[in-house]
Order: sequence, then structure tokens, then C-alpha cells
Amino acid sequence: MRNCAIALSALAGVSLAACQAPVEVRGNLPDAERVTQLEPGVHSRNDVASILGTPSTTSSFDDSAWYYIGSKTRQFAFFDPQVLERDVLVIAFDEFDTLASAERLTLEDGESISMVSRETPSEGRDMTIVQQLFGNLGRFSAADALGGGAGGPGPGTGRGQLPAP
Repeated sequence: MRNCAIALSALAGVSLAACQAPVEVRGNLPDAERVTQLEPGVHSRNDVASILGTPSTTSSFDDSAWYYIGSKTRQFAFFDPQVLERDVLVIAFDEFDTLASAERLTLEDGESISMVSRETPSEGRDMTIVQQLFGNLGRFSAADALGGGAGGPGPGTGRGQLPAP
């Protein structure tokens, strides 16, 4: 009896441990010791690339900043992922392609933005799925299918006759 209770509790422990959601690590965040090698005003863009590697992304308009982004998230089943850590290393360059600054931002530095709920209107009419499926029933005749109707591909009379070759 005692062995059965121990086996059941061990089984319950293993089952609960299997429910733990895995932590996903994503991104390209360089080690802190590599970042300390960078000296503003001394290193060029090529030097930064050789020390830190390729950035995750660059600034959209003028390529004056590189971003190295790394994050750790956990998602359980179908729920939204939970962000555990997020680090962004911002490398800024001056007009001579020399390192101007290196700044590390964390999850606490982020700001929550609200999404705009407006929709762009589109032309046409709103149709239900049934209207879409059965909307063309009765619009075409057999003559149209054989090429004899108005706007058809060939010269037919509309009475089921095929055009002459």
C-alpha cells in the first residue's frame, strides 16, 4: 500500500513538471564583455560589425543606428506569450560612420502603446457567406456556357449551337 502511494505521488510530480511551459530564447544580443570593447569615437561601423556581429535590425530611414534585440518568453498552451526578459542594444553612428554611442535598454524601458481600432472603409457591399456561395446562381444560361450569349467568346445564336470551326 505504501509503495503504491509513493508511486502515485512520484507520477503526479512528474506529470506536473511536464506542464511547465518551455522558455524560448530569441534574438541576437551580444555578450556584455564584447560591448565593453567598443569605444565611441574610435571604432568604425566595420569594427562594430566584426566585434558584435550582424545586427537584428537597422534604423528604417537613415541607417544611423543598429539594434541588437534579444528576448526570453514563455507560452503555456494557447495563452498569449509572457515576456520574461527583453534587452535591446542600440548602437548609434555619427555622420562619419564612427560609433557615437551604445545604450542597453531593458523591458522596463519599454512603453506600452495602444493600437488604433479604426478600420479603412472598402468599396463594395458586405455579403454573407451564403450570398457569396450562391450569388451567381441563375445569372448565367446554357448559351453563355456554350459561347452564344452576349459577350461570349464566339459567334453563336444562343440556342446551344457551337460556332463553326
